[in-house]
Amino acid sequence: MRARLKVCCIASVDEARLAIEHGATALGLVSEMPSGPGPIPDELIAEITRAVPAAIDSFLLTCRSDPAGVVDQVRRAGTTTVQLVDDVEEDVYAALRRELPHVRIVQVVHVQDRDSIDQVRRAQDHADMILLDSGRPRAAVRELGGTGRTHDWTISARIVESCSKPVFLAGGINPANVRDVIDQVRPYGIDLCTGVRTNGALDPGKLAALTVQMR
Repeated sequence: MRARLKVCCIASVDEARLAIEHGATALGLVSEMPSGPGPIPDELIAEITRAVPAAIDSFLLTCRSDPAGVVDQVRRAGTTTVQLVDDVEEDVYAALRRELPHVRIVQVVHVQDRDSIDQVRRAQDHADMILLDSGRPRAAVRELGGTGRTHDWTISARIVESCSKPVFLAGGINPANVRDVIDQVRPYGIDLCTGVRTNGALDPGKLAALTVQMR
């Protein structure tokens, strides 16, 4: 099965259309974060979401961890999916299931060592999908995505093999390494931000090169 393509850090309706033209089946919309590229105002997230075709999944990336705040932000965004980029308590999952049962939940796990395998085992009981990334959530300035760094793909491959839920892979993926990462890890989908951008803008040339390598 061909890996799905999720393009993250979408900053405008035009970028959304460009990503879809190059095969993206999911778009990531980044709300306020402690660090990293791509955050846009919640109002713009809602505007882009309204312009996305029904067949394309829209992901709200949030670092919020209070149940009411997460539910309110997702409701206003109108996305099909919420991507929790940091650890949350079980009451967040419960609130989302209760208040927004139609919204899918993606839990991000930042792969730093083999403890990530246990994190995924816990998260898969609550989330619809898992996304493996290369952040450092416990750093002095928290990194919750968009680092442009790869992580240990052997750990990611073990997680994909054992996880009961679909797994997206992020972290330093670009046209030059996408074939290798798909062959080695075999994720359900890949997620890119910086790897298909030039000077912060979505680059159609890099997107085209990526899709060639994904075939």
